[in-house]
Amino acid sequence: MENRGQKRMEVVEEPPADKRACNSQDLKPSTSATSSSLQAQRNGHDNTDADMDTTSSSASPSNPSDGEEDSDHDYGSCDSDDDADPRRRVLQRVQRGRSSGDQQKLKSLMSRLSEESDASLQLTALTELCEVLSFCTEDSLSTVMADVLSRVLVKLAKHESNADIMLFAIRGITYLCDVYPRSVAFVVKHETIPALCQRLLTIEYLDVAEQCLQALEKISRDQPVACLNAGAIMAVLSYIDFFSTSIQRVAVSTVVNICRKLPSEPPSPVMDAVPVLCNLLQYEDRQLVESVAICLTRIADQVSQSPAMLDQLCRHGLIHQSTHLLNLNSRTTLSQPVYNGVIGLLRKLSSGSTLAFRTLYELNIGYRLKEIISTYDTSHSVSSTQPINACSNQVHEVLKLVIELLPLTAVGDNQLALEKESFLLDQPNLLQQFGADMLPVMIQVLKSGASVYVSYGCLSAIHKLTCLSKSGDLVEILNNANISSVLAGILSRKDHHVVVVALQIAEVLLEKYRDAFLNSFIKEGVFFAIAALLNYDKGQQNPVSGFIQGSVPKEIVKCLCQSFEGSISSSSQTCKVENDSVYILATRIKESFFGPEVFNSQKGLMDVLQNLKNLSVELNDLMTVPIDAHVQHGEKFFSIWNQIMDRLKGRESVSTFEFTESGVVKALANYLSNGLYERKLSKGGPECDSLPLVGNRFEVFTRLLWSDGEATSSVLIQKLQNSLSSLENYPIILSQVLKQRSLFAAVPNERCISYPVLRVRFVKAEGEACLRDYSQDFVTVDPLCYLDAVDQFMWPKVNLKPLDSVEAKDHQAIECQSSQLHSTSISCQGESSSHMEIDSPNASQLQGSQEEEDQDHLTDSLEENSSSSEGEDVRPRLLFRLEGLELDPSLTVYQAILLHKLKSENETTNDSKLSGHHTITYERAPRLAESHENLFPLGSMDDDEYHPFLSYLFAHRLGLRHKGTSPSAYAILFLLKSLEGMNRFLFQLICHEKINAFGEGRLESLDDLRVQVRPVPYAEFVSSKLTEKLEQQLRDSFAVSTCGLPPWFTDLMESCPFLFSFEVKSKYFRLAAFGPQQVHHQPQHLSNSNARGEGRSITGSLPRKKFLACREKILESAAKMMELHGTQKVAIEVEYSEEVGTGLGPTLEFYTLVSRAFQNPDLGLWRSDRSSLAGKPMEDPGSLVPPTGLFPRPWSATSAAFPGVLQKFALLGTVLAKALQDGRVLDIPFSKTFYKLILGQELSSFDIHFVDPELSKTLVELQALARRRKVISESQCDVRAAKCDLSFRGTKIEDLCLEFTLPGYTDYVLAPQFANDMVTMDNLEEYVKAIVNATVRNGIQKQVEAFRSGFNKVFPIEHLKIFNEEELETLLCGERDLFNMNEVLDHIKFDHGYTSSSPPVENLLEILHEFDKEQQRAFLQFVTGCPRLPPGGLASLNPKLTIVRKHGSDSSETDLPSVMTCANYLKLPPYSSKVTSLFIFV
Repeated sequence: MENRGQKRMEVVEEPPADKRACNSQDLKPSTSATSSSLQAQRNGHDNTDADMDTTSSSASPSNPSDGEEDSDHDYGSCDSDDDADPRRRVLQRVQRGRSSGDQQKLKSLMSRLSEESDASLQLTALTELCEVLSFCTEDSLSTVMADVLSRVLVKLAKHESNADIMLFAIRGITYLCDVYPRSVAFVVKHETIPALCQRLLTIEYLDVAEQCLQALEKISRDQPVACLNAGAIMAVLSYIDFFSTSIQRVAVSTVVNICRKLPSEPPSPVMDAVPVLCNLLQYEDRQLVESVAICLTRIADQVSQSPAMLDQLCRHGLIHQSTHLLNLNSRTTLSQPVYNGVIGLLRKLSSGSTLAFRTLYELNIGYRLKEIISTYDTSHSVSSTQPINACSNQVHEVLKLVIELLPLTAVGDNQLALEKESFLLDQPNLLQQFGADMLPVMIQVLKSGASVYVSYGCLSAIHKLTCLSKSGDLVEILNNANISSVLAGILSRKDHHVVVVALQIAEVLLEKYRDAFLNSFIKEGVFFAIAALLNYDKGQQNPVSGFIQGSVPKEIVKCLCQSFEGSISSSSQTCKVENDSVYILATRIKESFFGPEVFNSQKGLMDVLQNLKNLSVELNDLMTVPIDAHVQHGEKFFSIWNQIMDRLKGRESVSTFEFTESGVVKALANYLSNGLYERKLSKGGPECDSLPLVGNRFEVFTRLLWSDGEATSSVLIQKLQNSLSSLENYPIILSQVLKQRSLFAAVPNERCISYPVLRVRFVKAEGEACLRDYSQDFVTVDPLCYLDAVDQFMWPKVNLKPLDSVEAKDHQAIECQSSQLHSTSISCQGESSSHMEIDSPNASQLQGSQEEEDQDHLTDSLEENSSSSEGEDVRPRLLFRLEGLELDPSLTVYQAILLHKLKSENETTNDSKLSGHHTITYERAPRLAESHENLFPLGSMDDDEYHPFLSYLFAHRLGLRHKGTSPSAYAILFLLKSLEGMNRFLFQLICHEKINAFGEGRLESLDDLRVQVRPVPYAEFVSSKLTEKLEQQLRDSFAVSTCGLPPWFTDLMESCPFLFSFEVKSKYFRLAAFGPQQVHHQPQHLSNSNARGEGRSITGSLPRKKFLACREKILESAAKMMELHGTQKVAIEVEYSEEVGTGLGPTLEFYTLVSRAFQNPDLGLWRSDRSSLAGKPMEDPGSLVPPTGLFPRPWSATSAAFPGVLQKFALLGTVLAKALQDGRVLDIPFSKTFYKLILGQELSSFDIHFVDPELSKTLVELQALARRRKVISESQCDVRAAKCDLSFRGTKIEDLCLEFTLPGYTDYVLAPQFANDMVTMDNLEEYVKAIVNATVRNGIQKQVEAFRSGFNKVFPIEHLKIFNEEELETLLCGERDLFNMNEVLDHIKFDHGYTSSSPPVENLLEILHEFDKEQQRAFLQFVTGCPRLPPGGLASLNPKLTIVRKHGSDSSETDLPSVMTCANYLKLPPYSSKVTSLFIFV
């Protein structure tokens, strides 16, 4: 074989995509490329690359996006429309002239090729022909010319004696097929394919063979059948190993094209190619492997009805190679659709082949599938880059495979199913292992809030597994997974299908393992759930659901019955579950297993439940004891609570059912809140009088729970979480088959929208005499406008009184509010997602300029109305009802109707419920007094010590709407919120209780005031089930793109955000604050990484602005940047004066420099002491880094420097908000207490502990002394209190010689009335209050207000309230822990000569492991431009941290590493030793 210098046999490592040279296809300017370029010019578009994430300082100056654009203009700007038409006409004339010239050249060249016999002249003509074809367009050729040219080129391609002529002739064929696709038919007619195949089967010249592959790939696109019949598959695969990776891709692409048109019975060449294709699955090139997987999937589809051919596929190793690709740690990662296709391939093989079925079991496929489902189950705790519904589709494929691997034979089943079941009976150990792998993870999925069809699939698989199991091996697994509790929860759901399968599982378990499950079924409430099902009349069963949740891949399934079947025919789409199936099954189970004799013999099972019921009754009775009997209250509560905890922690476990059914939760919530948790609080109301009592009860309860550490509280939290998961039934609303279209919505503002409208008939309520009829016809209504907007629209039309000018003005000003595209508490600040990619075929695609106009209109109107309507009475004037029930005016029309429908429908629904016609009645709304629902009366407690805690507890209570939606979960949620609040204010509550104990003489020494308790880890409050539900909701394109989320979503996020993981809260925050285009925009350059694939950037479509900054005046630059762009919805990218380079790296460095500049002690912003000046080697010597973090120092308003301080705080707020909007990470260590101020929380004296621990300790002791003196003065007869010591550690207060000045800030006026006084026991309490007031209240109030005002210029700071202090720090400043060395290898990419096992790489990783925190920060600053990792850590870095080999001088020991911070790209010289590497980096 002659190489001809065209091919290197070794595999060449390819550089990243942004640095890779074009392959042979790319070098040829094809027709499509030329046409698209011309079309782009015709449209007047500038095709500059706007993606700056990979811009480096070494970018070519010829790139139009580098440097040529003005800093104040958006990237990717378009030419004006005025120039479009003349430019188009000029281009058209040029194109016509060029086509005419090309035609003449082609005719001349064809003539020369036909007449010339001299080889050299032919070669010259062929060279010129290829050049002309590479630049001409389709208009340059005609059908006749293509036919003649094809015949000439085919003849020359068979020129055996001259390889160059063959090469250029075949290249000419390739170019001809590309530029003029209709010529493919002529090429085939002239028998080109056999000639090309012959060249590939007897390779003489490698470059000729490569060109043959290129030509066949072009031909196979239009003529796959002709290529198949000519044997092209084996021709392109026979010697595929001899070619480079890029040419191998071309060869496999040819096979992919051919496999698109395979006959029902593929010929032998196709099956002959299977061994080669299976071998190619072992290669590492992702594109190549994905193409091969597609080929094999299509081949399996065609032979799926032939068991013999399926067996043949298995014998070639297809099962082994496919399962290897499913390995999450496989070297070759697949895209999500191909990965799902491989799972589907295994299902098809298993369905039709006993050999495949056996092989999968022998390969322990259960372990692989367990890993995949586990990834889905934990998807809410990691960032996801999956296309919408892709993750659910993957689990759907897995469950179909699992069900296929569990055959249940029925009467009339075929021989294949009998053979499979016989195999499992003969190999019980394989079935047992499969069950051990799959059962726990499927039960966990059921617990985690999976969608209806995923739940149905898991239950179906569990049912089959329990039926097939012939031994008791699975009993222990099921009991450990608490299957009884899961079934009890499933039976309370409303979907008919899942209830039927759950009943079938219960029946099988009781038939086969009655002794093992009977007791647990009673204790966990399965029996009571079945009895509840029977309470419904037989004919009142819920109708069979006509839909399923989410999109099922590749097929539209009308019923859950068919969602997991291998094939669906149009004749089998009727539901297989009868309406009375639930009743029949439940009756049979109760009569067979839960007769009266069972309960007579198992009376002891109910003792725990009865005992807890008695205790809850005693707790309720305690509410009737007079409040004045304080001691009696406390002792009785201690006794009851201790009995309850003894039960919860006793040997005999308390089931979730017993815990919820006993009434303990409601009784405890009622007692602790003194009945306030179900009432409205209004300022000055009688309820406020009992707030101090409520605070005292929570204080006592806190001491009881944490008396033995956090163990008791953790037990109670876990019980409440289990109860919530069991009882909650919050619906998930998913959109189905929504198509992009322009519809007219008459109500409320008569405009076109790009999503479905509602058809509503507004009818005047019966008996309403003060209003006129609106219309008897149905009108179109914007579903995402608020009912308030409908009210404003309809009022002038139905009001009998004439509309005066004031009302007209109000109506005109508020009319625009109807375009609000957000849910109850979400205000979509960003523009509509006109560039959002929606991969799901059934997802709604809301794209186009219409929405941009709508959203701009919305934003402008909101800003105008927010200022103009202040103080005006905008209460609704109309009351709307649907089917007699009042609709909540604070909801959108979509949400209000949906909430009404959901009360009687399935727990999971879709928008098809809203597609019908709705009749809404209206009547005049009653004039009600001003409502204070859910508002804590802030001024009602007069600086009471419990105020911050009670304010947190009651300020954002769940609305009564939520209580009506899920009454069973209401008390559980309140108690969870109470526990989370107690955990959050733990130091305050315990410390305050100790101060009271010291004052009353129960503690003698000041040393006894020390608080040594640990809060419960925050993760224990997160509900995995609710988090997964919200993840599913956020995957829905319609809900996200319109912010049309269900009301419970925002209710819970507003009142109980602790129930959700940080990741899902981050998505909600970005949706609420910035709009749908940034829902998946992760902080910084980050996006997420797939469990099996590389990260894919999912960023918003914000335009970009460049800004020129000066390093020497970094704060001045920041102020100018915020002045120019802070309030604009643009992503800012920084370049430095007199420096080359822009993009992500310099921008991150800018925010880091600004963060450090704000830490300058000379600015006077923060509290400081000598230990706060860092002076660390890695930091600026003048940076403040207090041990507890930065907190504002107190300033007097009369100070001359105070206005400058306020300006700096306002700038700081704007910088923080802009960093959040752009997704940048800051490096500024705020204290926990300052984060509380950012979140709008009220501070107390106990928060000083997290600012200045020593000052806090002293203040607590002084408070205790003041409290003791007050108790003594109020109880003169108390001998014990009178004998108590009032000295401060043996010294009288007067002898301490304390002045009324603020410690550390003598210039601050602490209390003017005591300015010249010394501190005595008489004024000690006022002294402490004055210090607290100066430290955390009035002394910093103006600074905090300035900060919040600066922040609000970018977006409302209220959107941050869903986070706690630790989460807010992560959101702003990234992860605290920089490198988890156990995971470093998983998240670093090695390329260009390096692998994870290369010695220089191993040395570098060892050095990183040995670095201290400051050295790791310096390394990150060097590589990425920022010393902190984004939220999610190294896994969230995108682009991935990449380490490549640096090729420099001969002496690599003296070379220095270099970086591209925009791409996180480290070029590491091949140092010979670890010592050299350490010396270089240190």
